[in-house]
Amino acid sequence: MSFEKLADIMLSLQNEGCHNINFVTPTHQMPMLLRSLLIASEKGLRLPIVYNCGGYESPHAIQLLEGVVDIYMPDFKYADPAMAKKYSGAENYPEVARAALKEMHRQVGDLLTDKRGIAMRGLLVRHLVLPEGIAGTAKIVKFIAEEISKNTYINIMDQYHPCYKAFDHPPLNRRITAKEYTEALNMAIKAGIKRIDGVTV
Repeated sequence: MSFEKLADIMLSLQNEGCHNINFVTPTHQMPMLLRSLLIASEKGLRLPIVYNCGGYESPHAIQLLEGVVDIYMPDFKYADPAMAKKYSGAENYPEVARAALKEMHRQVGDLLTDKRGIAMRGLLVRHLVLPEGIAGTAKIVKFIAEEISKNTYINIMDQYHPCYKAFDHPPLNRRITAKEYTEALNMAIKAGIKRIDGVTV
């Protein structure tokens, strides 16, 4: 679609009462999105812009978004380079994600919400718990608490569901247990993180 058409869609969503404009896995479309956002903003777009990504982002790319993105919503998938290499072919994922999250937080800070609890600006981190600690939850929450902010809003997710080739790679051939999820939440609490989605700390 054209830049103008995308800009008009954003404005239409604003007119319909949407809370934000949420770009999902958008990095490869960044130049086109930025041009469309400029057109939309000149026509009156005022909604928060959400950058919803996998955490495997170039700090330089994130730097280019300063002043444009209001809410960063990255994943933090793995703490261990060996696990990142084995399951996603990206050995440097932990290093890249740590640098990206630091830059995101530098730009927008801790998550701010309005009186309705709707996000307006800030960093929201998602972490998917994997079977038998493959994701390295303890190291991830420790990094967030110590090097980002204990006030970081984090969504620790329990919805891992095996499919396709996961069945050939135990323990990824099963869902996590209730015990594994509870342990992950307790790791975040122990690390000192104060804002865990769905948990009163």
